[in-house]
Amino acid sequence: MSELKNDRFLRALLKQPVDVTPVWMMRQAGRYLPEYRATRAKAGDFMSLCMNPELACEVTLQPLERYPLDAAILFSDILTIPDAMGLGLYFETGEGPRFRKEIKTKADIEQLPIPNPDKDLGYVMDAVRTIRRELNGRVPLIGFSGSPWTLATYMLEGGSSKDFRKSKAMLYDAPETLHLLLDKLAQSVTAYLNSQILAGAQAVQIFDTWGGSLSDVAYKEFSLNYMQRILQGLIRQHEGRTVPVILFTKNGGQWLEAMVEAGPEALGLDWTCDLGAARARVGERVALQGNMDPTVLYASPAAIRQEVARILARYGSGSGHVFNLGHGITPEVNPEHAGVFINAVHELSAAYHA
Repeated sequence: MSELKNDRFLRALLKQPVDVTPVWMMRQAGRYLPEYRATRAKAGDFMSLCMNPELACEVTLQPLERYPLDAAILFSDILTIPDAMGLGLYFETGEGPRFRKEIKTKADIEQLPIPNPDKDLGYVMDAVRTIRRELNGRVPLIGFSGSPWTLATYMLEGGSSKDFRKSKAMLYDAPETLHLLLDKLAQSVTAYLNSQILAGAQAVQIFDTWGGSLSDVAYKEFSLNYMQRILQGLIRQHEGRTVPVILFTKNGGQWLEAMVEAGPEALGLDWTCDLGAARARVGERVALQGNMDPTVLYASPAAIRQEVARILARYGSGSGHVFNLGHGITPEVNPEHAGVFINAVHELSAAYHA
């Protein structure tokens, strides 16, 4: 494997000195880029794009051709694991993800297999290997998975949900049944992320998109508990380097201390959390990633720079900050505004690392 030419993302996650604050964007390979839309049209549909390692590599690298980003993130979807469990993932235009098979009962859950990532999700590992080869050490590659709770909500609801009524009904009526599903998912995610690491992912992020929908006690029992299990089972050293893990619970700002105890190298923050207060709470124990409101990118270049400056000032001097949006970049953003954001992070952060 080629030597990394730019490792400031990995260094910042380990709180080592950097020259400027590294930056990448969640969903940086996505619909806001015309070149992405062209490749997706060539693939035919979203899942065909995910399952074609050459095209997945192409879209992963597209934002790096435009912007001086400090990391690439594997192009895939969090719902590949439920799909590999036999649920039949498909996407309705304008509707989001759907499953052909529903999970309703304990018997349904008992029948679910734990996928073999190298066989059942081999297309993801082929994409990781292809991207690593094509990156040729330019920047690190991030692998990822959804959290068990987040994956469970999609499986139980049959797709996206606003109120999670089926998942939460099971949580309160039949907690042991939900624990059975979450246990299978935690085993699946651990194996999946480890396979990504062995294939070449140099850091991994766990997306707990819906953890913030839970009560305090339910979050700790049904979400964080399973992410901690995954962290305990992950490969943390590979290719002579630490493989940092980023834990990201959207709307999870009230649980930062508990998340630190789970053992990640970094916590992702959404934009509802004050970065300075978060740094004071976690101290030197973890790095922080985030946390600009993605909709700031709809504002003027001057306003974007002003918000970048404010967030950098809130974090303050020293390493341990990876700049990111508080959630994924949205499809209607002008690609030039994304460029203003990325350049502003590098330009304005140098003073904090002098």
